[in-house]
Amino acid sequence: MRFQDQTSAPAPGMTGQALAAADAWNEAYRPDGTVREHWQYLLGSLQAFGAEAFTARQQMVERLLRDDGATYNDYGQRLAGRDWKLDPIPLLIDSREWAHIESGIRERAELLNLVLRDLYGQRELIRLGVIPAELVFGHRDFLRPCQGITVPGEQQLVQYAADMVRGADGAMRIISDRTQIPSGTGYALENRMVMSRVFPSLFRDSHVHRLSLYFNSLRLKLNALGPNGGVARVVMLTPGAYNETYFEHVLLANHLGYSLVQGSDLTVRDGYVWMKTLDGLSRIDVILRRVDDYFCDPVELKGDSQLGVPGLLEVIRSGRVVVANPLGSGILENGGLLKYLPAAARHFLGRDPLLEAAPTYWCGDPEDLAHTLDRLPQLVVKTTVRGASYRTTYGGELSAGQLAELGEAIRARPMHFIAQEYLPPSVAPVWEGDAGFSRPSVLRSFAVAGESSYIVMPGGLTRVGQPGAGVEISNRAGSLSKDTWVLASEPERDESPAAGVAGTEAGRIWLGMELPSRVVENLFWLGRYTERAESALRLLRTVFNRLSGANTPDPGSRLMLLRAVTQLTCTYPGFMDESANSTEPREELLSVVLDRDRPGSVAASITALLNAVDEVRDFMSADTQRILNDLRDTMEQLPDRLRHSYSVVPEEELDALVTTLLALAGLTQESMMRGQGWHFLEMGRRMERTLQILSLLRSLWVQVVPGREESVLLETALLSVDSLITYRRRYQQHMDIGNGLDLLLLEPGNPRSVMYQLNELQKHLEQLPNSGESGKLSRQARALLEAGTNLRLADMQQLAAADQGQYLRSELDQLLSRTHHLVAQAATALGDQYFDHTGGPRPLVRGDWEVQT
Repeated sequence: MRFQDQTSAPAPGMTGQALAAADAWNEAYRPDGTVREHWQYLLGSLQAFGAEAFTARQQMVERLLRDDGATYNDYGQRLAGRDWKLDPIPLLIDSREWAHIESGIRERAELLNLVLRDLYGQRELIRLGVIPAELVFGHRDFLRPCQGITVPGEQQLVQYAADMVRGADGAMRIISDRTQIPSGTGYALENRMVMSRVFPSLFRDSHVHRLSLYFNSLRLKLNALGPNGGVARVVMLTPGAYNETYFEHVLLANHLGYSLVQGSDLTVRDGYVWMKTLDGLSRIDVILRRVDDYFCDPVELKGDSQLGVPGLLEVIRSGRVVVANPLGSGILENGGLLKYLPAAARHFLGRDPLLEAAPTYWCGDPEDLAHTLDRLPQLVVKTTVRGASYRTTYGGELSAGQLAELGEAIRARPMHFIAQEYLPPSVAPVWEGDAGFSRPSVLRSFAVAGESSYIVMPGGLTRVGQPGAGVEISNRAGSLSKDTWVLASEPERDESPAAGVAGTEAGRIWLGMELPSRVVENLFWLGRYTERAESALRLLRTVFNRLSGANTPDPGSRLMLLRAVTQLTCTYPGFMDESANSTEPREELLSVVLDRDRPGSVAASITALLNAVDEVRDFMSADTQRILNDLRDTMEQLPDRLRHSYSVVPEEELDALVTTLLALAGLTQESMMRGQGWHFLEMGRRMERTLQILSLLRSLWVQVVPGREESVLLETALLSVDSLITYRRRYQQHMDIGNGLDLLLLEPGNPRSVMYQLNELQKHLEQLPNSGESGKLSRQARALLEAGTNLRLADMQQLAAADQGQYLRSELDQLLSRTHHLVAQAATALGDQYFDHTGGPRPLVRGDWEVQT
């Protein structure tokens, strides 16, 4: 299996010096074409597979990633993130070379730790002129409110990551540092888990260094940071489901055993940070954050942030909570510091760094500015501030006009740009389609603070460039990832999980029992949206079947069926509009199914369901993720199948969606712990099912229609709630509204009856904290009790009788309407008591430091 070198066979769209680097280091092959020694076993084993078998392994990789829900989100893409891409060929690093890289990463983490301590402490580097003051004080990520804040212990920087490229001489050089919220460890872990499953024998026989020591060390370090004594209560703070790396947040929280929280889940009270749970407030000691510095506290930092915790900085100053990495550490990601770190190393360590960085020029220095403008076509230009607008631009890929425009931007704001010498990255083998190629690669390596120094993850996250992406090799640019194997000379001893406080009884109780209010709210609505979508789908497929069958209903009953769709889904005006075309209803029915922007439609309910799932993905099993993948796939394919193919039978297409939703409900029923989250999920389902049954009966059974047509409406309702067979077995062939009311309203053994739902809801309410005080019923319990009592006291046969001289069952309408109101009232009361709807304090004015840089 030979891999074609990108530089000898360029892909379309690649331009500039990225292609001119014919002498780029090849990770797997020497210049004479022979395989490097530490690659021989791997490539020889892959050669034995053959192209067809290896492509099958690649498909297995993609399937496993998808089953795990591995994504990298694009902002604005609401239904699903971009699938995470993993190349099935790992990047190999010899253990002897890795020892040098590991020492360099450890040294650099120690150096940056000292720089961070100094910049927010004595500022010797600035006072002695080692680092220009304007480089620090003029940067957005230098947070003056964080002056003097320290983390317990010697290491202020808990986690660190460095991006490196191997130059043409084979030496690794650092091109950027990640010190604020270093991302990628979760993706590296996911890559390793997938590769060890796809190539178990190859992985074992290659003697690959394991990643467990890094994650065990991270867990121990965070637990040791607890400032309040006892078992440290650690949470991971995430911006939410739409963050690019949200999958990683979920994976790490589950792997480390920490609760995944958002800013709204936390509050500051009495000088401490607390998590808002159903049982009340639970104190938090350590926060592993995945939220940018200036979003973390809207009181002292970014005033309009909805991601942080108001008052967090004050608690940090008091030493009652520890945040890792500490707020303000983003200043170390200022690219201009790369120019001055060698001098800082000589100041603190008395020597130059082991790992060199790419030659860097800060345009805030007049000499560097002139040098940059003179050599712009040969340099890589970056902004010093990271964010959504952060870009890497290679002058060699720009036209004359674009170069002039870039030069003007640099002249206008020179302090905010750096330039680096372009280092053609080494090329690594990748598998695309059914052939091998070589692509440029970047390695991100990670370090975590240990007892005395830093522990470096063996390997890290490798990314390879894509054709047409230019010099930028990043997740945002759609790059492939690779598992990185550091090869040992002999099998490595398996590290068992370190015993720590997370395994104590107190730790288990806390982690298992306390849930943020936001989580239970999303589980509640997950149950409601699941049931809402299923109910609408059941009615729609029944209506499609009735309208296309041999015995179609008469015009009056036909209109009632169509209006029932509008009333059940609340997609008004729909068929309630007198001008609606009830003789050709297909387009309106399809809109109720497919229009995602139409409130009440099936697509809108399923989109809301998936959004709710995204908020609680850390509670979803792998099997549940597969069901959700099927649900997304079906919804993406359904518009084309229903709108553009009249040979497709709509009710059969809707059957697949109903089956998928039933599978989802079954998995949550069988796989979820019977804790608070499960109770709220079930209450959401039960309340929504009750409301849907009541709405359906009001639509179809309140109005009296003659003879056979009433049997059609009776059967339609029974079929829609999956009770027709039960009815026939119980009442034989006698179709009667009174019997139908008895089965769907009163029968406690029918899981599709209203009374069954009310009885189940009562059981769930009894399991909730603070469900009632001093023997008093809660608002929701009183509403459900009244609803159940009214049903038990009602005479079903009397309700089935029409009003004298009218085609209406007014008593039935009143009972159904009152019950619907009471159940909706109970849902509102439940939310008022257990869900959080309050915001924290905000500053009255915008801080000067927030001015855009």
